[in-house]
Amino acid sequence: MRFVTFALLVLLVLVQAELWFGKGGVPRMLELEAKLQAQEAANDAARARNEQLVAEVRDLEEGMEMIEERARYELGMTKPDEILVQITTPR
Repeated sequence: MRFVTFALLVLLVLVQAELWFGKGGVPRMLELEAKLQAQEAANDAARARNEQLVAEVRDLEEGMEMIEERARYELGMTKPDEILVQITTPR
């Protein structure tokens, strides 16, 4: 009976040692969690940069239309072969 108890105790210690110090143990898990947090922070920074670039591209694409519209209405500019008609209301 003592031998069985001792053998079970040794097996329990071996399992616990593997859990704490082994390949998939607690220190490795903590290291991987730290790497995961660093990667998530890098991903968030990249995502923010991508959103900024998408906004810049959108501004550049729509900006030409905005410049053209402003030139038409404020400066009275027209495209070639285009006739500008302005209707004004009496004050």
